[in-house]
Amino acid sequence: MNNIGSAKPRWRTAIAVFTACFTVSVSTPTLAAIAIAPAPTLDNTAYVVMDFDSGRILSQVNAEQALPPASLTKMMTSYIVEQALKAGRLKPTDMVSVSENAWCRGTSAESCMYLPVHGSATVIDVLRGIIVQSGNDASKAIAEHMAGSEASFAVMMNKEAQRLGMKNTNFSNATGLPDPQHRASAHDLALLARAIIRDSSDYYKIYSEKEFKYNGIKQGNRNALLYTDSSVDGLKTGHTAEAGFCLTASSKRNDMRLISVIMGAKSMQARADQTRALFNWAFGSFEDVRPVAANVSLATPKVRFGKVDLVNVGLTAPMVATIPRGQAANVKTDIQITPGITAPIAKGAVLGKVVISLDGLAYGEQALVALEPVEQAGFFKRLWQRLAEFFSSK
Repeated sequence: MNNIGSAKPRWRTAIAVFTACFTVSVSTPTLAAIAIAPAPTLDNTAYVVMDFDSGRILSQVNAEQALPPASLTKMMTSYIVEQALKAGRLKPTDMVSVSENAWCRGTSAESCMYLPVHGSATVIDVLRGIIVQSGNDASKAIAEHMAGSEASFAVMMNKEAQRLGMKNTNFSNATGLPDPQHRASAHDLALLARAIIRDSSDYYKIYSEKEFKYNGIKQGNRNALLYTDSSVDGLKTGHTAEAGFCLTASSKRNDMRLISVIMGAKSMQARADQTRALFNWAFGSFEDVRPVAANVSLATPKVRFGKVDLVNVGLTAPMVATIPRGQAANVKTDIQITPGITAPIAKGAVLGKVVISLDGLAYGEQALVALEPVEQAGFFKRLWQRLAEFFSSK
């Protein structure tokens, strides 16, 4: 196999390597058997801690169990708003009307932004009301504004959940208020948090705002870690009697970002303490390595029937793997090229993969693509190559 950084791999060797190797699924990677400290034991219903860049799950308990998500639901509500703003379907200054159905009467049973009934607020204020104040009224109002009704908005939420690969989630409303059919798993919510951080960069800073004042009422963000841990910059809290105390949070230390989801903790303090414990353990036990850059030629395999005989292949994004801390020097990176590459080839066509391994176990893989197009050769060159292949096989 060919290690990146050594001599440029030859295509015939790479083909032999490809046919001998196995395929590893990056969606459910297996950590290598290298001794690390055990994850903390936590008193909750479910949790997961994920590396943001690689998507690797570092520890989990009941992470695929569909549970009541309480106001963690509002991450999907805010994500849909953010993507509509990004695409221009909404403008920050658009006015959102507040129906009597959306209006929050200010009971202690739910969190509110305190929008005035039959009044209006800008989209950007409503977005802050959803994220910082966890306003049920804000969530309902934007749902009605975008989809006509909260039920129709829930259809949008479920379509987006399906697109993001959230397999154990079903949304019935935009708020997270109790409903027998309203469920999400810790793993799914980590995928959603990852999408927010990745896709909503213009609005992600709102998730770290410690307070927001609207309608003369100032409310603080309920994510206690924002006040005690400078590395934490979001995302969302949740609580109902059914769901318990929930928290999705993200922390970035140096060049590594983690996402944690806690569901069913016993108190606000417990969800914060458990998240802190998970972050401290994961940052202390793992590190990210980036051995392969994007848009760099990693190999030049031979092309059949092309106007040119070779094609440059590489990655469209830098490759990241999350490995046990202190093992970076032992990481191996192998190029595996698909046999029989034939023109025409479009730029970006998948022509193999790159696999990162440690102690013989795969830690991640990424598609190897054509960095430039290759046109098909003319008739006579193709004929000559076919004849050459025929006689060389005799």
